[in-house]
This record gives sequence, structure tokens and C-alpha cells, in this order.
Amino acid sequence: MARDLKTGEVQEADVVDLAHDGRGVARDGGKAVFIDGALPGERVRYRVIKRRRQLDEAGLVEVLTASPDRVVPRCAHFGICGGCSLQHLSAPAQLAAKERQLLDNLQRIGRVRPERVLAPLRGPEWGYRRRARLGVKYVHKKGRVLAGFREREKPYIADIRRCEVLLEPLATLPQDLAALVETLSIREKIPQVEVSAGDAATALVFRVLEAPEPTDIEKIAAFGAARGVQIFLQSGGLDTVRPLLADYPPLTYAVDDGQVVIEFGPVDFIQVNREINASMVAAAMDILGATRNDAVLDLFCGLGNFTLPLARRAGRVVGVEGDAPLIAKAEANAVRNGIGNAAFFKENLFEPMQFGPWSNDRYDLVLLDPPRAGASELLARLPHWRPRRVVYISCHPGSLARDAEILVHGQRFKLTCAGVMDMFPHTAHVESIAVFEGPA
Repeated sequence: MARDLKTGEVQEADVVDLAHDGRGVARDGGKAVFIDGALPGERVRYRVIKRRRQLDEAGLVEVLTASPDRVVPRCAHFGICGGCSLQHLSAPAQLAAKERQLLDNLQRIGRVRPERVLAPLRGPEWGYRRRARLGVKYVHKKGRVLAGFREREKPYIADIRRCEVLLEPLATLPQDLAALVETLSIREKIPQVEVSAGDAATALVFRVLEAPEPTDIEKIAAFGAARGVQIFLQSGGLDTVRPLLADYPPLTYAVDDGQVVIEFGPVDFIQVNREINASMVAAAMDILGATRNDAVLDLFCGLGNFTLPLARRAGRVVGVEGDAPLIAKAEANAVRNGIGNAAFFKENLFEPMQFGPWSNDRYDLVLLDPPRAGASELLARLPHWRPRRVVYISCHPGSLARDAEILVHGQRFKLTCAGVMDMFPHTAHVESIAVFEGPA
């Protein structure tokens, strides 16, 4: 773990906490020092590399006393690649840290505590990532192409060969893509490749800033055929994504014990971790407890990931989403799954004053799965819907805590339980679920 850090003198400290981004936190005369690579409970030597008014940022020089939770990172590129930040911390300790962060945010920002902490949802620790955006760049100084995630805290593409968190068949994609792009005439005009894997097929979307030559097309097509992946080219916005061949089977994944099959496009949003998504959907169905007497509202519904399993249990389900193409695909997914009691509406969920007639109905149950910004704008409508239960899926504990304060202190809901889901092992990303019971 020793590093060549050019500035600042070497100091010693005890690491007392883990910051939200995965860095160890020490104290120097009352001032917080964020130490990259250090873990709570450790005595370390460090060197400050950036001084700020509120805190200092430092690099790890040496671990004098190691945490019992410290492990050897599996990835050879850990510490350089910015894709992971916690591979040096054991998996159980990662989850415990994320749970502490969730509960701390709820208490500090939301002034609430769940009555019960749910057991973490766990999945595979490695080879879990089915969705990724890999940067690509021809580096003149190196005389070759690099492909992968960006370096930690830097804008450069990390020089990596293998990624341990991508699905196993895709683990060598960084070096394989780099080798391919090096042979193309447009090697300096491909800034990224997106990978998206369904249960039975995988797609690669090449972002091309210049039209490929016929020889380029041949090489890219041969790459796809050799690896059994679908190839798409994207020349501009998302509406320019085009398949290289016309007969690709659709990308799909299953939820609800295989009873619901979701079809999606190669650049559509899907949850990164297939196993955790399936467990998350199952947990949400169990907690909501919808029956044929219930009307259910699914906000930020996307492709119907929750909506369609809910429709198999409830009397009526309404899914609302701000992206028109996703709404169209959700409707098509309902038809393909033989589901006729789900209605979908396109709506900007951050502008509740503009909501359409669907928002005037009453709903017995509400599911929220918002982006990082949370759902505070639309919470003012909850008292009208009068749900007996709200399940909130969150990808940012800070916005969840803010919204929990509104629900508990502003609208008299009870936070009955909350817990983390290991959607992104080895990263500092915290995915969670919280359950609110409506006022009597």
C-alpha cells in the first residue's frame, strides 16, 4: 500500500471512521483528515496531498496496525482504477459500513430511526455487474488505446486489463476492446463503449464520432461474432443507436421467479446487479403485500421492473415515468407478459403542479424508486392518495433521509423498517429500502 506522494511531510494517526466515499477519517488537532486506502481501527502513516479549510486530503504511506477487516484486493488495478473504492475492506464490513451510513443519514438529516433494521440483501461479491460505460481513448504518449473506467480522482482512463466486478464473460472486455479499437481507422473517434447484458444476450454500444470505414465495420462485426455479443453503433444522441445486424434477439431479464420477463434496449436504464434486483423486487412485493383489492402507484417506474410484478398481485397498478420511450417499452412489456391491469403515464415527477388525472385517484400502496435527487417535490401529493404503506427504494441515503423527514415529521408516517442492499459491492454506493406506514 506504500505510495510515492510528493508533497507534505509524513505523519501518524489513528483512523476513527470511514467517510461516505470510502476513505478513512483521522483527526489532526481536531481537523478531519481523509486518507485514501485507510480503514477504521488502523494506525497509519500518511502524507497530506491537499489542504482545505474544513478538512485535509491525504494518501496512505504505510499501515502500522491493520484492521482485522482489511483484506487483499482481488483486482490488480485497485487503487488506480476509480471503479471500486472498498476492495481492501471485507464484504461483511462493507455492508456494516453502508448500514451505519444509512442509519446515520436518517438520524442526522431526517431526525428519524427505523423501528427495525432489515437484514442486508446480499448477492455475488464479484462478477455482478451487467451494465457499464467504459471509456476509450487512444493515448499518443503510450502509443496505444486504453479502455475501462477512469482513474480514481482523475480524468484519465485507467490502464486496466481485467475487471473483477463485470460479469465473468465480460471481465477481459477492457483489454479486448482496447486491442480491437487500436486496429480501427477511427481509433481516436471512439470515446466510449457501453455494455448491457440481459439473461441470454449481451450488447455493446460503440459511440462513434466519425462514420466507421467498411473495414472497421468488418473488424467490429468479427469482434462481436467471436465473443457472441450484439454490436450497436451510436453516432449522436440516444435516438441514433443502431444495430450492426438486423436479426439480434431482444435483450431481456426475468424477475418475480421468472414469471415476468422485461425487454429492454442496450442503452435503457436497468439495475446493474441482476441478483440483487431480483431479490429487491421480491422483497418489495413481500413488504407491500398487495392484494386484488388494492390500487397501487409505482412512481419512477421505468420499464416496469416493479410495476409488472405488482400487477400480478394487485387489482390495479399505475406506473408513472418521465421518459416517453421507457413508458412505451413498459406498456409493451405488460402486453408481452399478458398483464392487462397496469396503466402507464408519462409525467415529469418533479413538477407535481402539472400532474395529470391519474394523480387525482386514491392509492392504497405507493412504491417510489427515484434517482439520486429523491422525490421531495411529489411528496406533497401523498396525503391526497392516502396510502396505508409506502416502499421507498433509494440510491442515495442523503435524499432518502431528507424525504423521510417530510414523511415522518410532516405527514405523520411511521418509518417501520429500513435496510441496505448490496447493489454495488466494493464501491461506496449505498442502495437501500425504507418502509413507511401511513397515519391511522
